[in-house]
This record gives sequence, C-alpha cells and structure tokens, in this order.
Amino acid sequence: MSHSHDDKSPQANPAHQHAGHAHEKHDSCCNPKPEPKADCCAPVKPAAKEKSCGCASKAAVAPAAVPEKSASCCGTSGEASAHWLKDPVCGMNVDKSSPHHATHEGREYFFCSAHCVKKFTAAPGQYLKPDKKTEKPVVEGALYTCPMHPDIVQEGPGDCPKCGMALEPMSITAEHDDSELRAMTRRFWISLLFSAPLLFLTMSEMIPGLNWHHRFGEAYGWIQLALASPVVLWAAAPFFRLMWQSFINRHLNMFSLIGLGVAAAYGFSLIALLFPGLIPENFRQDGMTPFYFEASAVIVALVLLGQVLELRARAQTGDALRSLLKLAPEKANRLTDSGEESVLLHAVQVGDKLRVKPGEKIPVDGRVLEGRSSVDESMITGEPLPVEKNADSAVTGGTLNGSGSFVMLAEKIGSDTLLARIVDLVGQAARSRAPIQRLADQVSGWFVPLVIAIAIVAFIGWWWLGPAPALNHALVAAISVLIIACPCALGLATPMSIMTGVGRGAREGVLIKDAAALEQMEKIDTLVVDKTGTLTEGRPTLSTLSAVAGDEHGLLQLAASLDALSSHPIAQTLVNAAKERNIPLLGVEDFQDIPGAGVAGHIKGEKILLGNERLFRDEGIALGALEKEARALRARGQTVMVVSRNGQACGLLAVSDRLKAGSLEAVQALKAEGVHIVMLTGDNRITAEAIARELGITEVHAEVRPEEKHREVKKLQEAGRRVAMAGDGINDAPALAQADIGIAMGNGTDIAMQSAGVVLVKGDLRGIAKARVLSRATMKNIRQNLFFAFVYNFVGVPLAAGLLYPFFGLLLSPMVASAAMSLSSVSVISNALRLRRADL
Repeated sequence: MSHSHDDKSPQANPAHQHAGHAHEKHDSCCNPKPEPKADCCAPVKPAAKEKSCGCASKAAVAPAAVPEKSASCCGTSGEASAHWLKDPVCGMNVDKSSPHHATHEGREYFFCSAHCVKKFTAAPGQYLKPDKKTEKPVVEGALYTCPMHPDIVQEGPGDCPKCGMALEPMSITAEHDDSELRAMTRRFWISLLFSAPLLFLTMSEMIPGLNWHHRFGEAYGWIQLALASPVVLWAAAPFFRLMWQSFINRHLNMFSLIGLGVAAAYGFSLIALLFPGLIPENFRQDGMTPFYFEASAVIVALVLLGQVLELRARAQTGDALRSLLKLAPEKANRLTDSGEESVLLHAVQVGDKLRVKPGEKIPVDGRVLEGRSSVDESMITGEPLPVEKNADSAVTGGTLNGSGSFVMLAEKIGSDTLLARIVDLVGQAARSRAPIQRLADQVSGWFVPLVIAIAIVAFIGWWWLGPAPALNHALVAAISVLIIACPCALGLATPMSIMTGVGRGAREGVLIKDAAALEQMEKIDTLVVDKTGTLTEGRPTLSTLSAVAGDEHGLLQLAASLDALSSHPIAQTLVNAAKERNIPLLGVEDFQDIPGAGVAGHIKGEKILLGNERLFRDEGIALGALEKEARALRARGQTVMVVSRNGQACGLLAVSDRLKAGSLEAVQALKAEGVHIVMLTGDNRITAEAIARELGITEVHAEVRPEEKHREVKKLQEAGRRVAMAGDGINDAPALAQADIGIAMGNGTDIAMQSAGVVLVKGDLRGIAKARVLSRATMKNIRQNLFFAFVYNFVGVPLAAGLLYPFFGLLLSPMVASAAMSLSSVSVISNALRLRRADL
C-alpha cells in the first residue's frame, strides 16, 4: 500500500527474473565458430553430455556467480563429477583418461602413475579398506573453484589450470575435506625422510673428519641419486604435472618455476653423474664434478612444507562459515497424530510442527505456535541479549532456545533457511573480486615469463662473465631465481583477506555480498536512510481513529478492507486492528495502488480513497477540519491516513512506529566518524522531521516517491559524495542499486536484499558502523599483504640473481630461496587470518 509511508508494494522475486542467465550458450573452442573466442578457457556449455571434447583433465572456466554445470575443452564434460576419481594408493585426483588403470573384482580403478598401479595389483585389499574417520566421498555434481581465480569452475575436485592450486568446493559444508592436505603431508614426510640424510651427506665436507665425498669415491654421486630420486620422481610428481599443464594451458604459474628449477638441478646432476666427460674442466669445483641432487630434493621438501602450511591456513579461512553451519542441530522433535518423534533434520518438511525443548537449538526457520521462551540469537545477529519469543514470533534455525519450551511451525527448510542463505551469500562474497585485486592480476600476467627471462639472463651472465666455476655459479643463480619468485603470494594477497573478512562479518550479523562493497565501505562519507523498517521498527500500531460522522467502526472497516489487498506494513496494521475488534472486511473491486500516495477501490459501489494529503490534493478533495487534526498528529511523529467516500473526506487514522533500539546509537556513532546522514522517506514531512529531530538528523527529504529516491541518491553522487543507502522495501531497491553501496535490512523484502551489497541480518543500523570497521581492517590487511608480496618478489629475485656477489661474495642458495618462497605464501595467509580476531 502506498500511504504517506514508503511504498512497499509487492514485486516479483528477482531471483526468478535472472534465472535465465544461467542458460546462456557458448561455443566450445574445440569446435570454433567463425568468430572463435580469444581464450580457450572461455565458458562453454556442451550441447549434450555425450559430446565432450575429451579434455576432461583440465578445469572448466565459467562465471563464478552462475552455479551451472560448465564444460569446455579446458574443463570437464557434463559428466565430470563421474570422471574425477581418487587414486586408491596415494589419494591423488585422477580421471578416466589416465593411462594407468587396473581391474579388481570386476571394477576398474584409475591411478596417477604406473608405480601406484604396481603397488595396488600387489595388494589391492590393503588400499580398498576405507578409512571411515577421514574418507569423504565427493558430492555428486558439486562445483569447485579456485580461490585465486574464481572464474575457474568445474564439477569435482582438481587443480586450477591458471595457478595450479587445489580447487575448493563452492558450497561450504560443515565438514572440511582434507584429502589434499593429507596427500601433501604424506609426500612431505617421505621427502624429508630422504632429503635430510642427503643434505647431511653433502654438507659433511664442511665438518672436519666427515668428508664422505672422498671416502665413498665414485659411489658418492650414486648414493645422492638414490636418495634424491624418490623425492624428485615421486614426491614432486604433482609439481611436474602442474608445470606441464601450465605450459599446455598457456598460464605460467608458481609450479612452472618450481618444476623448471627442480628439473634443471636434478637433470644437470644426472647428466654429470652418467656422462662426467661432458662437463668441461673449468666448470668443475676443486677438480670434482658438481652435483645438485641435494638442492633438488631439499627444494621439493621445502615447497611441500609450504604447501602443507598453506593448505592448513586456507582451511582456516572457511572456519567462520563452517562454524555457522554446525549451529544447525542434527535432529528435530516432530509432532504427529501419534505423538512426538525424533527425526533427522533433512526429514523435516515445510508445515511440520516441531517441539523445541529448553536448551535445544531451533532446527529450522519458522514461527511459534504455542508456548514462550527467550532465544539466544547472538550467533546469527551478534546481539548478546536473548530475545523474547511468544505466539506468532519468528524464530531462526540454529539459534539457541532458553529455559522455556514451545511448539513451532516449520516454514523454511534446507537451503531456504536464513543460516543456509547467510553461508551462501558469504561464500559468493568470498569468491568475488575486489577492485584492488586488478593491480595484482596485471602484475601476475607478466610475472612468470619475466622471472624465466631473468633466470636465463642470470645463467648466461654468470656463464660468460662469472668467476670459476662459471657453470656452478650460473646454475645456482638461475635455479635460485626460478625458485624464489612467488606469484602465489601476490595472487593470494587479496582473496585470503576477503574470505576471512566476510566470514568475520557474518559472525556479527553483517553479510558482505561482494568484495567491492567491502572495499568501498571505508570510503563512504554519506549515508542515506529510509525511515520505516530502517530507523523505525516497521511495525506500526493504530494510535488514532477519528471519524467525521462518529462511525469509527465503519471508518476502520473501509480502510482495512482496502488495505487487505496491500503488503505495506501500515496496511497490515489496519487489518490487524480490524481483526482485534472483530470487524469483518468487505469486498473490494477495481483496487488501485497509487505509488507514494495511497490506495483506491470500490466498496459496495462507492469509491473509497485511503492515503496521504498528496492523494487528496491530486483528487481535489478538501479535508476541512481534518487537516488541522492531521497536522497536530504528524507533529507528534504519527503517520496520518485520510479516508474519503465518493469524494468526501469521512475521517482519518493515525499509526505510530517506534524507533529501533539501536538507531540513535548508530546515528551518533556514524556522525562521530564524519558520516553525513540523510533521511529519505515517502512519509509526510512533519512526521519525518519529528523522527529526524529525535535522532539528530539534520537533512530530511520527505514525501519522496519511489522513482525520486533513486534520483536523490544520484544527485548526491554527482555532488562528489560517496553514498551508502540503507533501506528495506521494494521501493528502496532502485536507490540501493544506484548507491555506491546498498545496505539492506535483513528483515526487509527479498528484492531489497538482492539489490544491496551489504545485508544487516537483524536490521540494526549499528551493523553499518561494524561494517565500516571491518572494511578498514580488511583493506589494511590487503594492503599489508600486497606490500609484503611486492617487496618480497622485487627484492628476492635480484638477490637470487647474484646482486650481492660483487659486494659481499654471496650467492643465494637454491635451498634458501625455496624456504623463502614457501614462507612467503604462508606469511600472506597468516596475516589474513588475523582478521578473525578483529574487534568490531
């Protein structure tokens, strides 16, 4: 209904309006049209599942915001979830295109290497006993994406074709799949088992009396080969596979550098061992052929250590979301005709009656039918005080019941619950790209090719101009340059902070829907607020009923009958008031909603109008004595609606809407930070100014139509202001979309929340102040990460190339470079994790 209040008229759910975008067609790059796509990894959708291009080992690229089953020649086919399997021996991800497979008891198994096939065929029973504690099957059809490249989407787990990182599930689950971490940990400990004695062996010449090089003679090199080979050929196998994929996909990354560096060290050493005559005399060190077996093995061990630490840290960034999911109980107490039964949560259906006992978690969203209690909603809203719940009160799944008991009606289950929607929104935000990420993306595009070029130049320079042994120095410098460079640290700098920051906000009831909103929030200098449902509770009560002819019963009957067809909060107030007085509603014909003014219709053949003064001015209807009474009521902050019958004013009704508990505190906090606050409302000016005076808001725009709200926000932006708009109604949606940041109340309409970048779960404006603090903390964290990553690479690469040698005679060891490279990514992620303890 469009009274003097803001227009909250119903509108179609936007989720349905945009659903069609998920079905856009794209041509596969395996069968290009006359205008082929520039990138082979562009999103495509196959015409049918059977017509896969057969390149299922590569990751598909699709828009991250569209949870479709994507496929391309760079990704899985429509049956990708069936293709991605686990090697039963080592746990690595493999698919049905792998040449390594074996059959056991009529079932075919696939492996990452011939070595795993051999171990499996020797004792298949050893590897087919599932570990019930840790093994988690891949969910059929689950979509996975890359934390650094959210445009990469595929069905089932795998590796990113751009950076090589292990993909993560797009849908957060209560349990974390740590199979990748376990596989990397196993490889690390085995590599350490071989590389530690190898390092001690080669360092023995620096310990008096332990120069084993001379003791073992020609066997010295073969011992090194025996110790290094398991590390390089097995433990480092994933790195070589990812390196090869990076060249095939034309996306050079960290694993391109690691693979080249390890292969160069191990390959040269192998040639020097098998064909020592090929090594010139002036390339020898003290007459001995140089080996780098220990460097190749230790580099692998250190990189694996870095991967283990990184995977552990990355898992922690989703802890906030997983903790939210774990709030939901596993079972519910369902009431049936035969009594009460305990059922699993997934068995609960909409319309079920559930009993919630003292101390239990509320299973799903719904409303109280009978009983009363207090509910701790702090895990959803951040509000520490319990909330009283009586009959008809809304309750949220996952919140904790107090000492009372009540029966509730299940209204939203599964993915429709607030808890599931919060996790989904935050998950989408964590995968979105902040504008500040563009610089890192641009640098990453040319970073790896530049590093490879620097390594080649360093090798040639040391070979031609360096002191003896020239080849020794040239190899050390080139390998060190390849190993120390870390594009991964640069790529993770922003996504890890965003993921942790939005998770931290979710715990406080502040949902950041995209990274751009989080970045912009700290820059906001003007906040535009709606009145009803934003500053006030949005649950007005009938306070005044004044009929010209004294028939208050008939006046309320006419008004409530019209409002029964409206979804406006005030409309429901009048309908409820009529029900409380046992006043029957009348039939309405030719109902009309007049935006920003009121409603009209015919009742028993008479034309009835209900609305604000603007409506009656437009209709040319005089208010007479009602005008003075209306003015006095508005001066006290009440919203007035006038009723007319056949062009004659016959009475007025007034409702009052209390301020929300946190509105005054929020306004004062934001003004203290220098934020200019503007009230923008469709309510009449006198009522709006009364509320503004109570809150200390000096700029008020009242009697604003829905389309005018959008225009007012645009005017502020054109004046050079960075504007955030907070609202809750359908009529606020255009302004929310126009503002630099839209902030929706969690108790508002779906379209308002769809149009906003930030959602306050409890509808408390104090959440805006929290969002600003979170924005500042997150952006500071991102800048720190980018600084660390840039400084690390721009300082580390020249040092590895030999910058210090002319001055101090120092040449950076590849093993030191490997340790530095691994720790760089870990330091970036560890710094991002500090946001979990940010004080909001």
